[in-house]
Formats: sequence, structure tokens, C-alpha cells
Amino acid sequence: MITPHLECEEKFIAIFRKALRTGRFIGGPMVEDFERDFAGFCGTKYCIGVGNGTDALRFALIAAGIKHGELVITVPNTFIATTEAITQAGAVHQFVDINEQTYNMDVEKLREYLEKECHIDTKTGKPIDRRTKKYVSAIIPVHLYGQMADMDPIMELAKRYNLTVIEDACQSHGAEYFSKKENKWRSAGSIGHVSAFSFYPGKNLGAFGEAGAVTTNDEDIAKKIRMLRDHGQSEKYHHDIEGYNGRLDAIQGGVLGIKLKYLAEWNEKRRANAIRYNKLLSGVKGIITPHEPSWSKAVYHLYIIRIQNRDKLQKYLTENRISTGLHYPVPLHLQKAYAGMDYKQGNLQVTEKVSKEILSLPMFPGITETQQEHVVKTINKFVGTMGNNYPLSFPLNLSPPAI
Repeated sequence: MITPHLECEEKFIAIFRKALRTGRFIGGPMVEDFERDFAGFCGTKYCIGVGNGTDALRFALIAAGIKHGELVITVPNTFIATTEAITQAGAVHQFVDINEQTYNMDVEKLREYLEKECHIDTKTGKPIDRRTKKYVSAIIPVHLYGQMADMDPIMELAKRYNLTVIEDACQSHGAEYFSKKENKWRSAGSIGHVSAFSFYPGKNLGAFGEAGAVTTNDEDIAKKIRMLRDHGQSEKYHHDIEGYNGRLDAIQGGVLGIKLKYLAEWNEKRRANAIRYNKLLSGVKGIITPHEPSWSKAVYHLYIIRIQNRDKLQKYLTENRISTGLHYPVPLHLQKAYAGMDYKQGNLQVTEKVSKEILSLPMFPGITETQQEHVVKTINKFVGTMGNNYPLSFPLNLSPPAI
């Protein structure tokens, strides 16, 4: 099987040669071309390339004006980079639980938190958490596993409570959401006030190393992020603010520009693979397949199933040389890193339940029908629906995408 990287080998080599011959290794035309094209892909005015997805989230928070000690609402079912960005920007994360079908932010839990656990400051119009006495300033919905959160009601609540919405789109390049309010499909990264993407190599759009980007329609936010990524410089050696070293290098920009041309095709292959998995797994006892609402066009960065005896199934698949992943086995509110925040087992029950049942099956554009059938037949054998003597067709060494 020829992988996409090998298929585009000569184009990638040309990028390396261009960098070598021009000596432009940081920023420059290849980064600027990618920023223009990715902004167009997402349907936004601006895209700013940065060093990685965590930089993208951190810079988005700072540029949006989130202040030290303020609360940012997000979910515990995500990679820790989401909350790292919040705390490193000087803010504090406030968790709400997830929807059990989509695994994304539960809008009703968000509404309940704002209505019942906060009161409104008459001067600013912003909510204040009754328990901590901290201002609530932003919401970070995470578009997890390649499917967008339910954005219309999130944006409605944000408007009502004067909150900034920062999309964590690090796993959802090219995912779409049908906005009933606007009566049209919108791309991930184009609905919130500002959005963050990761181009870690395992993502649907992955670089050859670390890379990320911020998208926005706000000119002031875009201008500030350009300074934040480059030591606060408005021009060389003129530092308007104290910034960071978070620039996107030219080779990564060039690689991403090439791969972006194939992203829609790769996403459609992932969607087709997900549909095939759904059909193959439809008769397997005890398996819950991904739920895709009518308003969603997911791009299946990960294909997640749920089963109660998850650990035993994973062990069985590993023994049969089928690699799987756990995204994520320990919810963030129960991580040692956040032990001082007073969260306890039972505080976020849906996340805690799901974390014990989720399993990521092999998913990438080039996975074949035969390979998927083998994965499902092995699962079928484990659950006993096809008998104990069902022969395995061949071993697989398939790894799920990295975080």
C-alpha cells in the first residue's frame, strides 16, 4: 500500500529544496501561502501559523483578552493541552460534563452551570461563579474525535452572558456543523470568536513535526497573535508586548500547504470508513458505535466504540496484533496534575462512565475493507457472537492516530 506521504514524496522533497536554496526556514512565503489557503479552507478572514496546537490555544486566550484568574468553561474529556493552555494563559478551567452520545460539551450542563451556579455582575454583565467568586469569561468547546460540538446554542449562551468562544478544533480539520440559525453549513474554526488547530503528525492534517494555527475573523485578535508568536514584535526589534517563541517554520508550512490540497479527499475516505465500520459492527453485541447528529459532518480523526469490558477487549485485540488506543482513560478532573482543584470521583458522571468504555479502533484514510472486516471479526470472536472457532484471516499491525 502506497501511503499519502510516499505518494507525495517528490512534492515534499521540493519543499525541502526550496527551504535550502532560499534560506527561509522560519516564516516567509511558504507559511504565508499556507495561512491564506487554510483561512480559505476554514472560511475565515485570518489564519496565523504557530508552533503547535497548545500555542494556538494559549495565544487565542491571551489575544481574546482573558484575564488572570478568570474562569474558562471546558470539558474534562479532552487531551490535557486544552487545560494547559488555559492555566498557562493565567486563567482557571471550569469543567462541565459531556453529552453521552457525542462525547462533546453538553449544552444543557453548560446552561445549568451558568444559570444555577453563577450570578451576573451588574457592572460587566458577566457571570460570577458563586463558589469561587471568579468571573467567567470564556467557553472552549472541544470538537473531539473529529466531530463538532453543538455550536448554535453555545454561541447563543455566550452572547447572553457576554462570553468569548474559543473553538478547540485541534482534532476536527474540515469537520462541518449545520447552523439552523444561519441555515448553512459552517466549518470547524469559523464559528467562535477565535479557534485553535493542531497539526501534530497524527492529525487529519498533520505536519512533519510540531505545528499549529489560529483562525479568526477578528483583525485585532489576528494582529495580536502575530505579535505573541514572535516575541511581541510589531516589526523587527520593536516589541509592543512581551510575547513568546511560537512561530511556524517554513518547511512545516510548505508540507501543510501540499497536504491541505488532499484533506477533503482524505476526510471523505475517513467518513466512508466510519460508515463501513458502523455497518460491520451493527450486529455485534454490546458495542456502541459513534453517534453523528443530523447537524454534523464528522471527519473521524478517531473512530471510537464503547463496550463495558473494554480492557479485556483491548487486551484480546493486542494479542491478535491489532493496535487500539484509549482517548482518554483518565478524565482531566481526576488527573494528579489537578488534584488541588477539589474535583472528586462522581462530580462529572458521564465523562467518568465513558472513560471506562471507550476504545479507538484503527482509522486512517487508507485502511482497506478487508482490514476493517478483520478488526470487526476479531471483535466478534471476542464477544462470542460468531462462535469460538472462527478463523482469523491475517494479523494486523495497525496503530491509531497519535494524540
